[in-house]
Amino acid sequence: MTVSQIDIDLYRQTMVFTGPSGSERQYIISAAGNGPGEQNGSFCTPRGKHVVRARIGDGAEPNTVFVGRRPTGEIYHPELRARFPGRDWILTRILWLSGCEPGFNRLGSVDTMRRFVYIHGAPDDVEMGEPGSHGCIRMRNAEVIELFDNVKTGTAVMIHG
Repeated sequence: MTVSQIDIDLYRQTMVFTGPSGSERQYIISAAGNGPGEQNGSFCTPRGKHVVRARIGDGAEPNTVFVGRRPTGEIYHPELRARFPGRDWILTRILWLSGCEPGFNRLGSVDTMRRFVYIHGAPDDVEMGEPGSHGCIRMRNAEVIELFDNVKTGTAVMIHG
């Protein structure tokens, strides 16, 4: 039996989830518009070994809006974006990541978890396959639900590229 894991390729803007049976599912994602990097405040996607530290949003309606990891009571739609054009839309589910490499992506000014880096849903009109997030890994809502339903806290996540 294989242990579940997530492999994220920043260069290709793809994610591969390998389930406990060894089956694989590939997703097109959107990582940071600023590219890879570990520093707090860089709005880059951190690289290296991570784990899923928390799963947030189990059972939430697709397009549920989260702010500060809490549902706002809003359901995303384009008119909501027009009212709040500067929002970083975190929708549907959140897999909160924690770095595993002290000095590289854990602790101090490079701590992935303290940077609030997630795998999360995004509006359907957000382009996937192109960098564009503020540091997180964006996914289609239906796909983040599928991933969330198959991932446990502690699942290994490798981010490279």
